[in-house]
Amino acid sequence: MAYTYEYPRPAFAADCVILAQDPQNNWKILLIERGNEPFKGQWALPGGFVEPNESADEAAQRELQEETGVSNVQMTQIGAFSQPGRDPRGWVVSVAFGAIVQMADCQPVAADDASRAEWISLSEIGEMAFDHRLIIQQALKKLGIN
Repeated sequence: MAYTYEYPRPAFAADCVILAQDPQNNWKILLIERGNEPFKGQWALPGGFVEPNESADEAAQRELQEETGVSNVQMTQIGAFSQPGRDPRGWVVSVAFGAIVQMADCQPVAADDASRAEWISLSEIGEMAFDHRLIIQQALKKLGIN
């Protein structure tokens, strides 16, 4: 029996916080420059919408690979982000995942809807798309990075 509900349904997304230390032990984060609206031209976390019959974990891996070329990263769930208004396209709930990797093992190449993919120093992060600064702050706490 199929069930239907009268409740509105949010869109479901997954975002990735990928961190590494450079040779001078400075923390860097893998970011993409958005190639599409909303927030075209701004830095964002790799991520995107979860497809039908796909888990959030699978979507995070897929989006990371599609947007940066980085794959097979063991990620930990950081949390769910559901603040109303976090995405101008509508009601979007994102599950964020994070990992600490070896920078040498992850050479980003921008693809899909990312116009750039780069390692950026945590101290140099400027304005970010969506609520990605909040997601990064939570990831740093969860991953034990001060």
